[in-house]
Amino acid sequence: MPGFIVQVAPVPADLAPSGPGPRIRVGFTVSRKVGNAVVRNRVRRRLREIARQVIPTRAHPDLDYVLVGRQAALGRAFALMRAELEQALKRLRALAVATP
Repeated sequence: MPGFIVQVAPVPADLAPSGPGPRIRVGFTVSRKVGNAVVRNRVRRRLREIARQVIPTRAHPDLDYVLVGRQAALGRAFALMRAELEQALKRLRALAVATP
């Protein structure tokens, strides 16, 4: 069972970035079923960190991303979770071309 689920949706037209650079929006959610507040925050911190490493360089700016944390995220290796995020974005066709 994966440590998280990725959901992708197009950015609404009224929220499209108007500034000089692309703005990528990422949301995180962890259900109470995962555990108490301490456990949920730990899962959320892990998700935030993998998103910080992958999303800015590999995501499309015209999409919104939501990562839904699962209980399996606690015992999963961090490198594996990072690879799973890249794989999930690839499967969703939400992975942009890598920039050097």
